[in-house]
Amino acid sequence: MKFVELFGAPLLCSVFLFFISLMLWVFGFCGVVGNSGGYMIEWQFFYLCGVDWTLPVVIDHVSVLFSCFVCLISGSVSLFSMSYMEGEVFLRRFMLLIMAFVGSMNLLIYVPSLITVLLGWDGLGIVSFALVVYYQNKKSLAAGMLTVLVNRIGDALLILSICFLVNWGEWSFGYGLFGSFGVMICCLVVLGAMTKSAQIPFSAWLPAAMAAPTPVSALVHSSTLVTAGVYLVIRFYGSLIESPEILWFLSKVGGLTLLMAGLSACFEVDLKKIIALSTLSQLGLMMFTVSIGYPVIAVFHLFTHALFKALLFLCAGSIIHSTSDTQDGRILGSVGQLLPFSGGCLVLSSVTLCGMPFLSGFYSKDLILEGAFSGFSGGFEVFVLVVGAGLSLVYSLRICLMGVFGQSYGGSLCSFVVESGYIVISICILAVGAIVGGWFLQLVWGAVNGFDLVGVFGKMVIGFVTFLGLIYVMVGLLKVRKVSQSLVRGLDWFLSSMWFMGLVTGSLMSGVGLKGGLSMHLCLDLGWMEVWAGSVFLSLLMAGLGFFMLYKVEGY
Repeated sequence: MKFVELFGAPLLCSVFLFFISLMLWVFGFCGVVGNSGGYMIEWQFFYLCGVDWTLPVVIDHVSVLFSCFVCLISGSVSLFSMSYMEGEVFLRRFMLLIMAFVGSMNLLIYVPSLITVLLGWDGLGIVSFALVVYYQNKKSLAAGMLTVLVNRIGDALLILSICFLVNWGEWSFGYGLFGSFGVMICCLVVLGAMTKSAQIPFSAWLPAAMAAPTPVSALVHSSTLVTAGVYLVIRFYGSLIESPEILWFLSKVGGLTLLMAGLSACFEVDLKKIIALSTLSQLGLMMFTVSIGYPVIAVFHLFTHALFKALLFLCAGSIIHSTSDTQDGRILGSVGQLLPFSGGCLVLSSVTLCGMPFLSGFYSKDLILEGAFSGFSGGFEVFVLVVGAGLSLVYSLRICLMGVFGQSYGGSLCSFVVESGYIVISICILAVGAIVGGWFLQLVWGAVNGFDLVGVFGKMVIGFVTFLGLIYVMVGLLKVRKVSQSLVRGLDWFLSSMWFMGLVTGSLMSGVGLKGGLSMHLCLDLGWMEVWAGSVFLSLLMAGLGFFMLYKVEGY
């Protein structure tokens, strides 16, 4: 009975989410993928001023598989929380927030109407704020305020796009938008998606959100919050192709985000922040893939990335939990000997991240490189993509060298604990997905077989780019630290600070925004508005009533 009282909520949520994921996988194969199509269900509430007020629901292979992966990862996170959040007083409240997060994400996935998408969009922002500030300390509050303020910018931009969509009398996206406001609507939607997916210059909130518990990081930074912007852009692609200037801008932003996050991850020392920056780098890669005309491959990479990135976060969380909350890479080390299962799965997920052949990340990453080389991308885009693909191997190897194979500088072995069965089961589920998920998704993604493939020389170039980061291993093994220090001397601070994005946008949002709001509250609400709207209006009202009563008395 005590077990049910303590762990009943996460266990029940985990079983429920696994069951929903299994049903969606079966339905996705039999009902949607087998018929090579989708379904559109629409309920009309009422008709007003020439506009149909409806609730549309789209059921196709993208929405069903995305929802399936969201439920699968959420179920693994719930099972992982039974051990990680053990002893938490408000565990039921935590699981309620997790389920609200999953519900908001599914609302955003299935409904192709910007008005209803805004409900899921706002739900993700509000619940993410509650999860980031869960530990209720100063650092968590600062990260939560930064997260919610940046997300509010995206909310305002989506509301403006809905206002402009009144000209068409339709709020569903995915159709071609012609007319004087088409470019404006596409620009607003892309900028709103950039805030949620932490593209430049809105990148400061994603590493700051690492103040949340590790199960929250595994859910938020793999398949839900940060991928909502990419999903919106992919769904809106039918309208974006009518505005090539917006796609050109998106390619530049995605390329710069890929380069910035990759370089910052190569100089970061916090284990969770390295994984967060790798997520930011992959988000830039997805945005870049959409902008060069391959949204189907971007969806494919979004699914495979969700599997191995959630595994990477859970392995890192298991290591942090087993080493008494130690996540500094300069202290961690020799985890492979003390925690062989978590260390081995951490190596597996890192290898999948860098695109090792025949694992999940290889299939989608190889298609992106082929599409960039065989398409009509510019020289800047190809260069940034090559450098970003090489950097992915560098920061993947840094994760392994810092956490598994390096020397430990921490405390005694008495502070170590072994993994519980719940952690092992949750990691095993995602490890199977990281190994065979890409191969299974290729069976579903028949459309990717129609892309033009490059020749033998192109394959050699892709292989060279994929393993370009092995130079980092050679430098590390030869202990040539003076060479690396001389190459980046004076730039390490700039590169490790995300190109000062935290100072540019983080301080601007949290500092100027909050101080401006406080000044307006003091000057407007408690200042002249209080005088004019309160005292003066009351005086005028009393004078008017007195004049009216005097007039009535004299008239009588």
